[in-house]
Amino acid sequence: MVVAMLVATTLLAQVENPVKWKFTTDKVEGQEAELVFTADIDYPWHLYSAYLPAGGPIATTAYYDESDAYTLVDGIVEVSKPKIKYDEGFQMDVGTLSGKAELRQKVLFKDGGPQTVSGEIEFQVCDDNVCLPPMAVPFTFTVNLGGEASVTSEEAVAVTDETIEETSLANQILSTDTPEVTSDADVVGVPALEDEKSLWGFFWLAFGLGLLALLTPCVFPMIPMTVSFFMQGSESKTRGIFRGLVFGISIMSIYTLLGVIVSVSNVGPNAANALSTHWIPNLIFFALFIVFAFSFFGMFELVLPTSWSNKADSQVDKGGLGGVFFLALTTVLVSFSCTGPIVGALLVEAAGGLALKPILGMFGFGLAFAIPFTLFAIFPSWLKGLPKSGGWLNAVKVVLGFIVLAFSMKFLLALDPTNKILTRELYLAVWIVLFFMLGMYLLGKIKFAHDSDLPHVSVPRLLLSVVSFTFVVYLFLGLFGYELKTISPLLPPKSPNGLDLTQRAVYSGAPMAAAEQNEECTPVKYADMFHMPLGLKGFYSLEEGLACAKASGKPVLIDFKGHFCSNCKKMEAAVWSDQEVLRVLNEYVIVALYTDDRTRLPEAEWYTSEVDGKVKKTIGQQNIDYEIANFRTNTIPLYVIMDADGNVVGEPKGTDLDIASYLSWLKGGIH
Repeated sequence: MVVAMLVATTLLAQVENPVKWKFTTDKVEGQEAELVFTADIDYPWHLYSAYLPAGGPIATTAYYDESDAYTLVDGIVEVSKPKIKYDEGFQMDVGTLSGKAELRQKVLFKDGGPQTVSGEIEFQVCDDNVCLPPMAVPFTFTVNLGGEASVTSEEAVAVTDETIEETSLANQILSTDTPEVTSDADVVGVPALEDEKSLWGFFWLAFGLGLLALLTPCVFPMIPMTVSFFMQGSESKTRGIFRGLVFGISIMSIYTLLGVIVSVSNVGPNAANALSTHWIPNLIFFALFIVFAFSFFGMFELVLPTSWSNKADSQVDKGGLGGVFFLALTTVLVSFSCTGPIVGALLVEAAGGLALKPILGMFGFGLAFAIPFTLFAIFPSWLKGLPKSGGWLNAVKVVLGFIVLAFSMKFLLALDPTNKILTRELYLAVWIVLFFMLGMYLLGKIKFAHDSDLPHVSVPRLLLSVVSFTFVVYLFLGLFGYELKTISPLLPPKSPNGLDLTQRAVYSGAPMAAAEQNEECTPVKYADMFHMPLGLKGFYSLEEGLACAKASGKPVLIDFKGHFCSNCKKMEAAVWSDQEVLRVLNEYVIVALYTDDRTRLPEAEWYTSEVDGKVKKTIGQQNIDYEIANFRTNTIPLYVIMDADGNVVGEPKGTDLDIASYLSWLKGGIH
């Protein structure tokens, strides 16, 4: 094929080399040593964290050559704290590393003397506009176990187009299993995908649930009884207020202590990642949420041993501040059948985050739980304004049960990271059924064991049912391709073969031209492996695309993209999804060339690159080699317009989220 190299060489694009790696050893003691991976990352590029949710971009991962000379101790530790941001392309929170990043791996050697550890580290680099295909840089650590404490191995390994070549180690698919990690006193890692904003969000969630817990049948009736204890026998109002404050502080302390226990037990810098990504703890968490939900529905009650509350209650009669504390402890224990599932759900959710998360969450819950008791102790006359206990208290429990049941689905995502079974459509269908049932319950059409008769529907129940049914309609739209951006972080990604009615109107009414029905315009190569977004038709081989262009008279649009390219997905969601852009795209023969695909080709299709002199064996290697050789860049996405003879039309284009600008560029290639 003929390519206009003159046009290509005038581009400002270049082969990007934004990361330099340095490999050293540290803390050589006895038979152990730490391997230190240090990355200097050019601004504004970033690497991705070593621990990412399933279905996201490529995590930074070290692969080691097989050797019997050593064993890895625990998992790799991120000394540099990842910055968490919501990735619009993957529709999930991901951790990123920029500037300078350091990762450490502890190794235990079997013998003394000089030792070597070799392998390669795989990673992906992106900025706000483009990404690079996954790269693999070889490393060799030299460790002298007999003397020096630190030995520098390969100094500054630069990422060049030569390192794009993937080896057999990099062909290993990234495991979704995260190694179990024990505590490490020497290295302070911060692997949990958490930032200040999300921590405060969790605090306010816990605070809100603490307020809801007050409206359950185990807690609400206790408020006036407990407040009367503060005022009974008090010589002054001031003493009663003081005892109320001590009671509130005691409640907060008890719940915060519970958070501290969970935080301390979540040992090791990477244990949180194991909890949030490994299928076994997620299956356990799912089962716990189911148990909590059924408890709220009245199937059974979660109660602590009676002896615990009896012993605490016996200490109340002793009076003094100690008696106030034990009254708080008794309140916590007695209310457990209602608050236990809420607290348990919060702790399960917090277990996958930073060590501070369960502490902050339990403090927020305890603060909200204690505020009413304290306020009513200070202003006892407010008790007259409390609504009477009744069946509405159990309704609060049931509503919480439906919500907990819906959120339990989140833990199943770790059991099916590729979403082959738990698809977005199935996930949404379960939520639709649950919230429809919630609406029917609020209208009195569904009744549980402990519910009172409902002679009429109150205004609050009616309004809540309207909210529930409105949410059902909103979820229903997601079955037909709508983004549902408000709740997208909680959902699986869109299925490539899912129904998407949002784009059908663009081309459903336009019959396919006769030339496009010929064999030349029927995708064959890799058509069973790849899929076009938004219902578009396309090819995955440039030769097939050019053949169709000659048969149909259409120009060719090459889309250099990647499975793990966030900006590629962002362009498709924000720009290609526009109705007018879609209409113009259908006037092209689209050729999607994946530059990060690891599918190994038959040996007869291998070739030696003129760019780096290496044999290109996979689909991704050949596509990125073609991009570099002809367009002097390895960034994606990259869009190139060609005529049917393979001549470049105009200048290639990278990420452009301005729909008008991108549309103008597209129309410029149609004659």
